[in-house]
Amino acid sequence: MVREFAAQHGTAFRSFAAVGGALATAAAVAVGAVLAVFFAATVLVIALMSSALLYLASLATRARRTARARARGDGLIEARHIGGHHWVAYGWNERS
Repeated sequence: MVREFAAQHGTAFRSFAAVGGALATAAAVAVGAVLAVFFAATVLVIALMSSALLYLASLATRARRTARARARGDGLIEARHIGGHHWVAYGWNERS
């Protein structure tokens, strides 16, 4: 390919065009490499955030199961109406 290019006669601007094409190709490769690294880092950050979210969700589910397992009785408390809109509840502080 290079021999064929060199064998063709033309103006001096052809060599400048070849150099310019090589520089443009190198710049395109460099930009492509930078974009590839950027998007790989983005995927890595998304993976880390999703794994942290799954970890916190598993902790919340485990805490919810243990909280349910510790509840005693049928979950009812005693409340007495003392007039108007006032009620007094008994037994709620003994559940914890």
